[in-house]
Amino acid sequence: MEINRDYYLKKLIERKGNGLIKVITGIRRCGKSYLMNTIFYRHLVSIGVPEDHIIRFAFDSADDLLLIGENPINLEKENRKVDPEKFAAYIRLQIIDQDRWYLLLDEIQEMECFETVLNGYLRKENLDVYVTGSNARFLSSDIITEFAGRGDEIRLYPLSFSEFMSVFSGDRYEGLSQYMLYGGVPPVVLRKGENEKASLLTNLFEEIYIRDIVKRNKVRNRGELEDLLNVLSSAVGSLTNPEKLKNTFHSVKRSKITSTTIRKYLDYFEDAFLVESAQRYDIKGKAYIETPKKYYFTDLGLRNARINFRQFEQNHIMENVIYNELRMRGYCVDIGVVPVAEKGRDGKVFRKQLEVDFVCNLGNRRYYIQSAYSIPDEEKRVQEIRPFRKIDDSFKKIVITEDVVPSQYDNYGILTINIFDFLLDPDALEH
Repeated sequence: MEINRDYYLKKLIERKGNGLIKVITGIRRCGKSYLMNTIFYRHLVSIGVPEDHIIRFAFDSADDLLLIGENPINLEKENRKVDPEKFAAYIRLQIIDQDRWYLLLDEIQEMECFETVLNGYLRKENLDVYVTGSNARFLSSDIITEFAGRGDEIRLYPLSFSEFMSVFSGDRYEGLSQYMLYGGVPPVVLRKGENEKASLLTNLFEEIYIRDIVKRNKVRNRGELEDLLNVLSSAVGSLTNPEKLKNTFHSVKRSKITSTTIRKYLDYFEDAFLVESAQRYDIKGKAYIETPKKYYFTDLGLRNARINFRQFEQNHIMENVIYNELRMRGYCVDIGVVPVAEKGRDGKVFRKQLEVDFVCNLGNRRYYIQSAYSIPDEEKRVQEIRPFRKIDDSFKKIVITEDVVPSQYDNYGILTINIFDFLLDPDALEH
């Protein structure tokens, strides 16, 4: 069964022949290789590109490595990456004319000095290059720096709810329940049976994600790294910072871990695309607040597997789903802070901060969004929209709820929409 990824295919088609290196990034097993080597490959063939002018090479494939004279066993033993000279020599033999050639290169970070090699291909007008990578640092520090703006990122996420529902056989209510529990990693979605899904998620975490982070960053204390991951999993969507986490470790685990080490570990998780951090933004002061931050999991199935499916707080899970959907749609997402001054019962003025769950920006568009799992009465609604009424700009303000409600505006111009309308309609925020 094939899962439709038309949203990302369109992005690749739009960038075809633009003179840049197209870099597909994302968490392992989210479908990067399949998007490039199968879906995009088929598109190229369908528009008349000769198959022998499309070169597909995977740097984590034993068969492909043997083609260039690299023994994958030796690479592991010698703890080194692929020799760029061997790869470059192989490519030179393949390209036999001046027609347009397409290079589809999988897990490019496994090649030594890949930046230099790709820079060389940028100078060849008949080459159109597409690469995948599973490491944020590989993109941010190497691609952008070395290519000086000539690397074009396409960020691929696990399945959106809409993509998930395209292969789910039940109704959308059951679908959302399954999506929140087991996430959207394609191999998990296609696995039959709840036990099989849970087992695969656990194995993926142990055998791929954690092992990859430990190996790539030469982590000495894997236990501490995993403990931190457990803490983040238990507190998804909660404000935290390295100092606060350090204190938790000291009091609960009797650990001597430092805030500096915790900060490094958090960076490792983000580099591997396991989690994303959202900064707080002072809406009135128009300034960012460095700490604390909120951390959201790129895939909720992985988060749930990490804590053995024990904690399932609907409000935090829904918040994470909304955050991921906004990021998939290309929005920069911050946590909004609205400072207010109020009088207490004793008449004294005190200051406090109200929170807007998400401040979403894309180009000249901005939305303020509150995630409210349920709004059972007017008191709860007043509580949810209170931060909105303290914001004195005209950007759209939206409450997303799992309650079955029609999309409607109230007297303050605040829109309330149902979670399904938001997740299944890419233009829901515009209505």
